[in-house]
Amino acid sequence: MTDATQSTTPETSAQPPQPPKPVRIFLVVVDDSPELKVALRYACLRARKSGGKVALLTVLEKGEMQHWLAVENLIREEQRAEAEQMLQKLAREVNQLTGTLPALYVREGNRTEEVLALIGEEPSISILVLAAGTDPEGPGPLISYYTGRGLGRLHIPLTIVPGGLSNEELDAIT
Repeated sequence: MTDATQSTTPETSAQPPQPPKPVRIFLVVVDDSPELKVALRYACLRARKSGGKVALLTVLEKGEMQHWLAVENLIREEQRAEAEQMLQKLAREVNQLTGTLPALYVREGNRTEEVLALIGEEPSISILVLAAGTDPEGPGPLISYYTGRGLGRLHIPLTIVPGGLSNEELDAIT
């Protein structure tokens, strides 16, 4: 007598491995505005909640002292050193809030153009986070540009955070 019974256990079909989910990177433009802290905290909280990361970009404006090249070079070196110190300080804050180190970028040139250039060069950057200025003069030059004539050049979502939000308010909305 032969055993013609079939196994009643279901066959396990091997699932192909899923590609890793892309990491969402929140880009924050570093400047000397008071709103920077709001944009940074918002980006950190969103990155932590979504398993993403933060990238920090500072742009050094080109000088206009072409006839004093040695002086301009010295000023540029000092500006770069200050920018790198600021990025390191902010990187520690990002690490405290997210548990990860941010990507750091220092560029030289026009701020709006350098933001676009970085986004074009780094496809992992997926969201630009800016905080709106709180003074009556308007939301700030980057927001004015990217919500106006520069909108068509921006190929990632733009998140604008009200610049006057407190830490508690940011914690509540993220």
